[in-house]
Amino acid sequence: MAHLIRHKLSNKITNAMNTASNKSQAKVSGAFARLGFQAATDEEGLGFAECDDLDYDYRQGMRMDVLQTEDGGEEMTGDGLEGDSHYQRDGTLHRASIKSGGGCEVVEDKPKITAWEAGWNVTNAIQGMFVLGLPYAILHGGYLGLFLIIFAAVVCCYTGKILIACLYEENEDGELVRVRDTYVDIANACCAPRFPTLGGHVVNVAQIIELVMTCILYVVVSGNLMANSFPGLPMSQKAWAVLATVALLPCAFLKDLKSVSKFSLLCTLAHFVINIVVIAYCLSRAHDWAWEKVKFYIDVKKFPISIGIIVFSYTSQIFLPSLEGNMQKPSEFHCMMDWTHIAACVLKGLFALVAYLTWADDTKEVITDNLPGGIRAVVNIFLVSKALLSYPLPFFAAVEVFEKSFFQGGGIFPDCYGPGRKLKSWGLGLRIVLVVFTLLMAIFVPHFALLMGLTGSLTGAGLCFLLPSLFHLKLQWRKLLWHHVFFDVAIFIVGGICSVSGFIHSIEGLIEAFQLNIQD
Repeated sequence: MAHLIRHKLSNKITNAMNTASNKSQAKVSGAFARLGFQAATDEEGLGFAECDDLDYDYRQGMRMDVLQTEDGGEEMTGDGLEGDSHYQRDGTLHRASIKSGGGCEVVEDKPKITAWEAGWNVTNAIQGMFVLGLPYAILHGGYLGLFLIIFAAVVCCYTGKILIACLYEENEDGELVRVRDTYVDIANACCAPRFPTLGGHVVNVAQIIELVMTCILYVVVSGNLMANSFPGLPMSQKAWAVLATVALLPCAFLKDLKSVSKFSLLCTLAHFVINIVVIAYCLSRAHDWAWEKVKFYIDVKKFPISIGIIVFSYTSQIFLPSLEGNMQKPSEFHCMMDWTHIAACVLKGLFALVAYLTWADDTKEVITDNLPGGIRAVVNIFLVSKALLSYPLPFFAAVEVFEKSFFQGGGIFPDCYGPGRKLKSWGLGLRIVLVVFTLLMAIFVPHFALLMGLTGSLTGAGLCFLLPSLFHLKLQWRKLLWHHVFFDVAIFIVGGICSVSGFIHSIEGLIEAFQLNIQD
């Protein structure tokens, strides 16, 4: 009798445990289904449940650590603090545990930037010196070119926001938690589970091409502008490019975005001076403005290249995950994106229209070439200053991509940082090699406008239009409203058409330039 009673109690306890386990797995699977994932298998559900348990234990441990700090004045950090940070990031403080020589651990705070500093970085990226080529887009597109400047600002602002939205997911309490850190993490999440690293490889290649090409273009235009400003000096464009690269070598010593923000502020000031000089000269000739020249027509062969130039002038998506993760208040990110892109849209549109009205059919690829000799030299000096001050941001982002892909977190090569996040000598040497590489490419690739259009059509459209809309649909499909789906699909289709068209015409232009031996 006693044996029968024990057997029945055992069966009831087992059934209760199985029921609770099934409910837990169903709850987790349902949560992930609402986020756009397929239904999880038993093994996947068990894995998610284990992650939630570890997350709960970790949070309880952190609370105990805080209580111990208040009572005993000491703080204890677990070995898994850095590895588990993706479950607990609230975006306000990034803390890393570093073991000192005595065996104890010291908690180090990574420098954060304000919304204004992040805005300066974005403004520097989208208000770059490539704005000087926008009047050329009006020349070949008329009012359609002006519309494209506005359209690109709206789309890039929207895709920047949805890209950051893909970094977050809701936990069981309905709170948004930052579970991804980079563009690569988003791509990998979209390709999982079949190809867990394919998306990351694609994004890494696109990011590296975009960032390195941006650095190359800054060196190319610096040498070109200085050679045209001082034609009497016995220095060629290549010599000026070498001199500019020497000035850029300190970029290899950059440690964080705090220093880059200072460069961005100076760069914005230089851009302001350039715009004032050009617009002032255009206003002085307002009585000669040719309004009748602005029409609703496009040059079918040259306007697609202009599309790439316009898109390239708005590219900032590759910087956004890093900027948002380094902000003191990530909640201010959307507001920062709004005012930076509104300002860019207004300034670019007015600048392009006023400059085109001044020179009409004589508008050149770089609008400063239309200025008189004395004014042109002054403006070009500011342009070179802006190019040199703009270089650190894409360079720093490229370095981050290389380091995270190959030199950190179990990459192919050993960690390039020592204790206290101190850069090792060979890591510094690799950064210097990257600076020199941009110089060599700038010397052997002289076609500035065509390369800018090619880069904007290929990686620019891909990173700013195609991938963000695709990732947003994949990761948050079940949460999207119908107009969000419509916007994402429309952006993907329009972006694809512009990308293919601009790429084909840019390649044709490069082939023609090399055949005729045309030099910029």
